[in-house]
Amino acid sequence: MRKNILLTLFIMITAFAANAQKFRGLDKSPRDIAYFPDHFAHDRKDGEKALVKVSYSRPFLNGREIFGKKEAYGKVWRLGADESTEIRFYEDATFGGKKVKAGTYSLFAIPGEKEWTIIVSSDVDYWGAYKYKEANDVLRVTAPVKRADAPIENFSIVFEKVSDKAAKMYLGWETTIVEVPVSF
Repeated sequence: MRKNILLTLFIMITAFAANAQKFRGLDKSPRDIAYFPDHFAHDRKDGEKALVKVSYSRPFLNGREIFGKKEAYGKVWRLGADESTEIRFYEDATFGGKKVKAGTYSLFAIPGEKEWTIIVSSDVDYWGAYKYKEANDVLRVTAPVKRADAPIENFSIVFEKVSDKAAKMYLGWETTIVEVPVSF
């Protein structure tokens, strides 16, 4: 009897341990972070501090036609995939020519053929743009669409330094690039 109990207990513990060590595979749209200054790993010993950080998912193109098809023109898009894209301003900033207070926000876009509306929203920490509420917009800016020389396989966000306190934030995917100036 005692042997059966011990054997059953051993089997349960072994099964639990085996299951405890299983991890999910990679997401289809892995998360990434873009900083300004670029290639940042938070506050550095030299005293330089991050001014802005964007955390977002990077879906693959996989031969699909994205803008105007998968992501309809004129509809709110979450800028990536999965959870909403978040932007954190570590200092008060000017984003696309409009003032925004330091803090964490969600980023959305309304893609168009010739220009995009970029939205900074006070709603954070939720999935996609399904619950997007225009009433929670902090600001909206428009940015012209430029064409990339070659297709961009993964949705990408990068900051290009203009000065120590200013950058251009580029959003790119497929053959579309959008540029938003940001300064502190």
